[in-house]
Amino acid sequence: MASAISANKAELIAIANAVASEKMIDKSIVIEAMEEAIQKSARNRYGAENDIRAKLDPQSGDLTLWRVVEVVEEVEDYFKQVDLKQGQKLQDGAAIGDFIVDPLPPVDLGRIDAQSAKQVIFQKVRDAERERQFEEFKDRDGEVITGVIKSVEFGHVIVNLGRAEGVIRRDQQIPREAARVGERIRALITKVERNNRGPQIFLSRAAPDFMRKLFAQEVPEIYDGIIEIKAAARDPGSRAKIGVISHDSSIDPVGACVGMKGSRVQAVVQELQGEKIDIIPWSEDIATFIVNALQPATVARVVLDEEDGRIEVVVPDDQLSLAIGRRGQNVRLASQLTGNQIDIMTEEEASEKRSKEFAERSKMFEEELDVDETLSQLLVAEGFAMLEEVAYVDKAELAAIEGFDEDLAEELQSRALEAIERQEEGHRAIRRELGVEDDLATMPHLNEAMLVTLGKAGIKTLDDLADLATDELVAKKREAPRRRNNADGPPMRRPQREQDKGGVLGDYGLSEEQGNEVIMAARAHWFEDEDTSGPDSQEAADADSTQ
Repeated sequence: MASAISANKAELIAIANAVASEKMIDKSIVIEAMEEAIQKSARNRYGAENDIRAKLDPQSGDLTLWRVVEVVEEVEDYFKQVDLKQGQKLQDGAAIGDFIVDPLPPVDLGRIDAQSAKQVIFQKVRDAERERQFEEFKDRDGEVITGVIKSVEFGHVIVNLGRAEGVIRRDQQIPREAARVGERIRALITKVERNNRGPQIFLSRAAPDFMRKLFAQEVPEIYDGIIEIKAAARDPGSRAKIGVISHDSSIDPVGACVGMKGSRVQAVVQELQGEKIDIIPWSEDIATFIVNALQPATVARVVLDEEDGRIEVVVPDDQLSLAIGRRGQNVRLASQLTGNQIDIMTEEEASEKRSKEFAERSKMFEEELDVDETLSQLLVAEGFAMLEEVAYVDKAELAAIEGFDEDLAEELQSRALEAIERQEEGHRAIRRELGVEDDLATMPHLNEAMLVTLGKAGIKTLDDLADLATDELVAKKREAPRRRNNADGPPMRRPQREQDKGGVLGDYGLSEEQGNEVIMAARAHWFEDEDTSGPDSQEAADADSTQ
C-alpha cells in the first residue's frame, strides 16, 4: 500500500479496485480512504495548520490537491486566510467572507509519509469491513449457521463463519462435547453486538431454539407451518422435551417428527450428541399437557392452583421416581415445558396434605366462629377455606348446605364479619407499633395484615410505597419444583437463594393490575404537591395575603 501513494494514475485505481474486491466493501470507501491518507500526508508537508483537501477521480485516477482559505479584510491566520487582493487573484469576483480554493501542486511523498498514509488507509478499510460484517449479521438472530472451529480459548469456542467470527461461550456448549480445531459445527445465532474490534456474534448449541431450528430443517411439515413446536425445554446433552401440535387433523404431529423408523428425530439426536428427545402432543388443556409432559410416568390426577401458578401432580407410589426423574430432570423439564411449577407427590402424601389442611381449616373455623367441630368440618367439606369466603358469600349458598337454614347462615356470616374485624384490629395495633402511617390504610386493595407485612419490610410511608415498582410489591413467590435424590429419600428443595423471592406482598394473591392501582394511589400526592406549587396556586396565595 505504501507504493500506492506514489504510484501512477492507473495503479491507484487498480489498487482501489483490488482492495474493494478483496474486502468486499464499496470502492468509494477505498477511494475516500486514499484521499484522507493523501490529505494527512500533504498537511505534514505544507503544515498541519492548513485546511488541505484532496480529490481522487475514481475513473481516471487524476489527483487534485488544494487548500481552503477565507477572504478577510485583515489577515490574522496566514494558513487559512487571505486578503481581498490575494483572494481575487485566486478567484475572480471573490468578496469578503468567501471561502475559496487555493490550488496546490501534487506532493512527492517520502517513505515516512507513505507509511503514515498506508496506516490511514488500512484503518479506514478495516472499519468499513467491520461495519459490513455487522450489517450482514445484525438481523440474523435466531438463525442456524455453519462454521469451522478456529480455536478454543479459555473454554470458549471461536468459530470462523467465513466473513466474520462467532463465539460459543462455555455455558452455551453441549456438556462433554469435544471441540476440535478444523471441524465444521452448526450453532444458533443468539445475539449480534457492535464492538470496537468488529461485530461480536454470540452462538449457542445449548438453547432450546437451536433444537427447534434443527427440527424445522429435518421435518418439512414444521418448515411449512403445518406442524408447530409450541414449547421446548432442554437439559443440554442429556434430555429434552418438545410439545408439538398439528394444524392439519390428518397429520400426526408426533409421528411426523419421529419420521420413518425414527430417521428424522435421530438426525437431530446425532447433532445434539445423543441427547434423548421426548416428543409430546401439545394441548390447550394445561392438565392434559402436564400429564403428557411427565411421560413416561403415569399420573393419577392433577390439581391446578391458578392463583399461585403452581400445580400438584399426584402419582402412584411406584411411579414417583420415574415422574421425578434422575436428579429431578423429568419434572424440571416438564415445568419448563408447561411454564408452571410442578410439585410431585404420592397418593399417601396428597392424602396427608389434604388431611392436614382439612384439620387446620376446621380448627380455624371452630375457634373464630365459635362453632362445634361438626359444623366447622361441614364448612370445610363444602369448600370454604377462609373467613372472607363465609362472610361475603351469597347467603342463599350457605343456607343451601344440608342441615343449614337462613337463620344459621345469617349468624355464621355475622360471626365471620366480627372475626375479620377482630383480626383487623389486632393487625392494626401491630401496624401502628411498627410505625406504619395511617395514610397507607387508605390505599385500595390493602388490608391491615398486608400493612403489617409492609411495615416489617421497612415500608412505612406513602413515599416508601410509591418508590416501589409493581413487581417489587406483588410478584408471586415461587419455589423450585420439589424433587428427590432417590425414591426413598426425603423431599428436597433448592436453596432459598435459587428461589424467586417475589414481591413484598407476593403471598397475598394481588394481581398486577391491583398492584398498579396501589402504586399509583400512593404516588397521587406527588402530583397534588406539584399542582399546589404551580403558578396559579402561587397567585391565589398572593391574593390571600393581600386581603
